Order: sequence, then C-alpha cells, then structure tokens
Amino acid sequence: MKHASTVALQGLADLLQQIRLKNALKEKKLGIFYRKSKSFLHFHEDPAGMFADLSVGADFERYPVNTKKEWKVLLAAIDRALDT
Repeated sequence: MKHASTVALQGLADLLQQIRLKNALKEKKLGIFYRKSKSFLHFHEDPAGMFADLSVGADFERYPVNTKKEWKVLLAAIDRALDT
C-alpha cells in the first residue's frame, strides 16, 4: 500500500485541517504528522480506499478514512493516543 499522493490527500482536506488543530502534532510533509520526533500519523491509498496509520505504542493501527463517520473514529483515536 503506497503513501497517499497529494491528489488523494486533497479529498481529505477537511480531515487534515482538523488534525492540524491538535497542538501536539507537527505536519512535516503533507499528510505526515509527527509527535515530538516520532512518526505519529500518515495516510495510504489503495484500491480499497484511503487509510490512516496511527502510532499506538510501538505499532501502527490502520483506520479507514473514506467517510465522515470513519473520520470521527480516527479523530477520537488520535485524541486517545495523545492523552497517553
């Protein structure tokens, strides 16, 4: 699964804007977020749709991000991860 292209990320512009509001995160490249110096969140595209990989502990968890409902699930997971 390849990292999401700029064109693919344009479809997630509203979601990305909500993520950018989280002060603990820094977007080093479009759609690639870091927490401190560690990779925290990035996006992938594949024929099944768009997905986000969120750092949880030593691993990444994959979340689909194709609907507003899925966006809410991801945003809640981001908030939980930031609280740890």
